[in-house]
Amino acid sequence: MNSWIDLDALWKILVVGLLTGAGLPALFALALRLLNPPLPTGVPTGEPATEPATDRPTAGPAGYALAGLLLAVVLASIGWGISVIVNHR
Repeated sequence: MNSWIDLDALWKILVVGLLTGAGLPALFALALRLLNPPLPTGVPTGEPATEPATDRPTAGPAGYALAGLLLAVVLASIGWGISVIVNHR
């Protein structure tokens, strides 16, 4: 233990920073990816669309449920962080 640096506190700050700084945006991106699955291979993407695509894949019930769960985790984490900051004494 160094008298100038509290390594235990530094470790906790590093872990929370990585989880919130990289983990929550990754969960949010994964949720958005689940809501908008990629086009099947072989579909031209560079041509201008003249009419709405009707054969675009949808997320399906499992994709919507998992995306909703991930977005709920992100929102709950944001709410918890705000409550910790507001209720700090």
